[in-house]
Amino acid sequence: MSNNRNRKAGAAAAESIALDELHRRSMKRPSYRRAYQALEAEFALAEAFIAARARAGLTQAELAARMGTKQSYVARLEAGRTLPSVRTLEKFARATGTNLKIAFEPRRPAQAAE
Repeated sequence: MSNNRNRKAGAAAAESIALDELHRRSMKRPSYRRAYQALEAEFALAEAFIAARARAGLTQAELAARMGTKQSYVARLEAGRTLPSVRTLEKFARATGTNLKIAFEPRRPAQAAE
């Protein structure tokens, strides 16, 4: 069983490296780079959800119970497949013992023209 687990971990690491390399190469294409940058905020939000839940030491099911929702909805939030309302962000913050902070930052010069 341990060998099987090690093989799966190794395969996942190799897949991750391959995906990172694919992303790095794809970022050289202007159309891919524009599409990725357009979704950058959604990726950052998904990463923030995952990090806050991990810091709180909660499973998706435990977080969902605290929020009064289903585990599948938490999974969609973390996958970036749904954009939450401010009310949902507030519930998430309370459930993870964090404070919600929303900020607008100035764009970098290259972004300002977009």
